[in-house]
Amino acid sequence: MTGRHPSSTGTDPGTGMLAAEISVTTPFVRGRVDLVLWASRLEEWGRVLDRLEAGEDAGWMTAGRGPSLAVRLVGERGCPEVVVEDVTVSMVTVRVPVSLPHDWIARHRERLAALLDAREDSVPYLPTNPQPRRNTP
Repeated sequence: MTGRHPSSTGTDPGTGMLAAEISVTTPFVRGRVDLVLWASRLEEWGRVLDRLEAGEDAGWMTAGRGPSLAVRLVGERGCPEVVVEDVTVSMVTVRVPVSLPHDWIARHRERLAALLDAREDSVPYLPTNPQPRRNTP
């Protein structure tokens, strides 16, 4: 999250839109895509976390226009991977193997709860950055 979206209406950030971005940084590729989030998308992220905790792969923002994000618990290289697709604007897909810390889901649940409960005028920056997995011979 980067804060309130400039076109957000109302004084309560719980009812307005949030500005956010998906950022991918590895030694090979670097990219980012801006997002506009509202409560239903944040609630959808909660359902994604539920599926991941149950041991299932999950996708976020897969219906509709705009970028989407998928977490596959066992990707092409036998480890977790994140797939970011921006078919609407850049037509680019990035697949990144990641090493997810054991408390990754719990930390995301805490961040999500803080966002959904926020009633202040500004939303703090809350990074969500699993580290890229390094390939070792």
